[in-house]
Amino acid sequence: MAELGHPRACEEVLTVRRELAGQVVRALQDAGLPALRADAPDAPGRPGPVVMVDADAEMGSAAVSVSWTPGPGMARAAAEAFLAGDVEAPAVRRFATASTRMQGELIRILLAAGFLATWENDDMDPDHVQVFGRKSDLPPALRPTFVPPAR
Repeated sequence: MAELGHPRACEEVLTVRRELAGQVVRALQDAGLPALRADAPDAPGRPGPVVMVDADAEMGSAAVSVSWTPGPGMARAAAEAFLAGDVEAPAVRRFATASTRMQGELIRILLAAGFLATWENDDMDPDHVQVFGRKSDLPPALRPTFVPPAR
């Protein structure tokens, strides 16, 4: 099956990705964040971290990603200013700052919980965090040893 012209991963692969997404949601919830999966019935428009599973068979990125959804008031004000052509409006800057700062914090939380997580290197989704798996899934010789600095 294909979505938007891309072959879809088989159900066995999607099951593994969904399990990883569930682990990411639990780790973020354990940190006190209102994380949920993008396919949850109450996900659309809800603020906080949203965890998505990539269904593509051919991966150009991570199998799971996380994005930060600001509150509806902040998102609405930024969208209105942006659509009016005022890309330097305080509402747009506040939205971008909150999203970028939260992205870094999400990465720190996920690294501390044992996940391989990094910034998205995609101009179309610059606010996404990529999650590749758990450090424990790698052979010992390939496991990163970096520990995020305490703040």
